[in-house]
Amino acid sequence: MTVLVSPPPDADVDDGPAIAELHRLHAVQHEAFLANPNPDAETRQGHLMALAGMLLGHREQIRAAMSADFGSHPDLFTDLVEVLGVAGRAAFAAEQLSTWMAEDQRPTDPALYGTARAGIRYQPKGVVGNIVPWNFPFDLSVGPLVEMLAAGNRVVIKPSDYTPACAELLREMISKTFPEDLVAVSVGGLALAKEFPTLRWDHLLYTGSPTIGRQIALAAAQNLVPVTLELGGKCPAILTAGSVDADAVRSVVGTKLIKNGQMCISVDYVLVPRADVETFVAHAQRYLDDELPGYASSADCTGIITERHRERIVDLVDEARASGARVISLGGQGDPETRRLPLTLVIDPPGDLRIMAEEIFGPVLPVIGYDDLDDAIAEINAGERPLGLYVYARDAAIAEHVLRTTTSGGACVNVCAVQGALPSLGFGGIGNSGTGRHHGIEGFREFSNPRGVVVRGTGDLADAFLPPYGPVAQAIVDSVFQAAAGPEAAPGSV
Repeated sequence: MTVLVSPPPDADVDDGPAIAELHRLHAVQHEAFLANPNPDAETRQGHLMALAGMLLGHREQIRAAMSADFGSHPDLFTDLVEVLGVAGRAAFAAEQLSTWMAEDQRPTDPALYGTARAGIRYQPKGVVGNIVPWNFPFDLSVGPLVEMLAAGNRVVIKPSDYTPACAELLREMISKTFPEDLVAVSVGGLALAKEFPTLRWDHLLYTGSPTIGRQIALAAAQNLVPVTLELGGKCPAILTAGSVDADAVRSVVGTKLIKNGQMCISVDYVLVPRADVETFVAHAQRYLDDELPGYASSADCTGIITERHRERIVDLVDEARASGARVISLGGQGDPETRRLPLTLVIDPPGDLRIMAEEIFGPVLPVIGYDDLDDAIAEINAGERPLGLYVYARDAAIAEHVLRTTTSGGACVNVCAVQGALPSLGFGGIGNSGTGRHHGIEGFREFSNPRGVVVRGTGDLADAFLPPYGPVAQAIVDSVFQAAAGPEAAPGSV
């Protein structure tokens, strides 16, 4: 039987030693960065391949830690995302690194600057902090570490205290793979979490809720630390007319069942043509009956991270039921011991319910009927801009219409959540769902300083900008104004 590991109460955690250690690690890495501020491509590629090997070499330990912290967690999903997904991301970055590191040359005006060369050189920022959420303990700690190391930085990772088994394993893995002046893990409770963003990082990444994200941004702003915030939100799926078939419903519902809804880019609610709502429900029922019988007590069902969060999800469903909304439970009764819950569909819930205001982050899916596609789009646009948006359409023009008239961090057509899986595609939010990007070249650039560099050549007029301002400067000014005025303004024109 899996041994459940619960995070200790905040009051019982003495974070004093952890906070002192955090400051020490920050100082050690800062000193190391000053000694070697720009590691070459070969060194960075070595770090990335060591990272990939670290994950592949700890596959079984990662599986066990995930199951310990969640009560139940599908081993194959752990392999796909927490191990292979991140290792593949590291391998991709290593392959692309020479291209990413290359100077981005910019044009100059030869008449003014002669043979000068100009370009953007991406240099490491320095010491980067990463505050990690509990839902993807390795994907969201080691994953962004890929682009941070690719950019030549040094990194301190703060894992969530809600996943203590994963946090301790991460610290062990990292300490065996990297020196502490390159990558380190800082483990502790609430006091450590509050202290972490107050340090003078060269960049800070936080993944979590908008409420805490605001606090992180305010704390970082005291030192003018640049931040990347990945904050989630209520990600909608829109099924357009003619698209409500078994495959589309399986895609939407199956995405909702990933981590049992505990995913920032999960489908939070689905908009369906009103005439097709019952068809959607029937396809969802058939999917669970045929492919996932007894889902809520099966190995495919992830446990809710804590009892308090499980109770919150149950309360959301109870409130919906009390409002008179139609509530449909699919997948069995669940397993309280491992905090596994069934999928609940809530049909046309009133807009003032908590499930329509809060990010659900659990296996509850509101199914909302609409009469006109533009009305559904208007409903999405009336809310905060989501991290992800998903549209299903058989007509590509309709899908493009939805994409053009909505705004989100990322989007998919006829599939869900894949925008968060591709190592080549920048990932992040907008507005309330976050700011900045990681993954791919966008992530590399996020954790780099884009330094504009000019190398003077010959045959330029640069000295014309220096006092005293005389005939050369006058000639430059006159030539520009005469050209702007046209030939009729030239001296001697009739």
